[in-house]
Amino acid sequence: MRKLFPLVTFVLLILTTVSCRSRKEMVYMRGIEQASGQVGDFELVIQPDDILQILVQSQNVEAAEPFNTQVDEGGVGNQNFLFRGLLVDKEGYLIMPVLGKVKAAGLTRTAFVESLTNQIKPYVTDAVITVRILNFKVSVLGEVRQPGQVTVSSDRLTILEAITQAGDLTVQGTRENVLLIREHQGQKTFARINLTDGNLVNSPYYYLKQNDVIYVEPKPAAYNVSGIGPYLATTATVVSLLVTALVLIRL
Repeated sequence: MRKLFPLVTFVLLILTTVSCRSRKEMVYMRGIEQASGQVGDFELVIQPDDILQILVQSQNVEAAEPFNTQVDEGGVGNQNFLFRGLLVDKEGYLIMPVLGKVKAAGLTRTAFVESLTNQIKPYVTDAVITVRILNFKVSVLGEVRQPGQVTVSSDRLTILEAITQAGDLTVQGTRENVLLIREHQGQKTFARINLTDGNLVNSPYYYLKQNDVIYVEPKPAAYNVSGIGPYLATTATVVSLLVTALVLIRL
């Protein structure tokens, strides 16, 4: 019986080591306590092909009306609206009533509102302008539970929030090497992101931009869904069964 103890200890050590490794690979943002954790000044930049909803409010409703992309459907209390947007063309302009061509691409939403306020001022002196990107979306593909497009209703979306909306990664997903595809000034750029790194919050890719694509790669074929090599897992199981059988025979 004593001769079996080293073998049993060896098997248990393998299983414990593999189990600890698997848990470690599944944890997001390790060491985040050492990261700065500051939100920062991130703001979306308007791009060509964005569709903008522009709402101009004023004490003089008639003066503001031509500049709005909001059309009243005539609901009770004017609460039901049909929203339409203005497309930013390839040159970065949109066509607005009265104003004509207005530069939008390359500006943050705040900067665009400021520019638009100054251009409208001759017509509406007290304009309060709200601008929203109607077609802000990202795509999440690969080893997530619900792959597809994520539609965004606010100006900020983090990569973790996008993955959450996609149902989180499957156990087969590689958390240390997520691919992010982004278009910048007409060029595709690629970045690799480690979701297990706490410094992710300081990454320029922590906040997503319009039309970003997130691809979660599967683990290498040499690993199964729990991060254990299939041959190693099978071997450990067989050895464990053999040890159990030998113990029972010796009893």
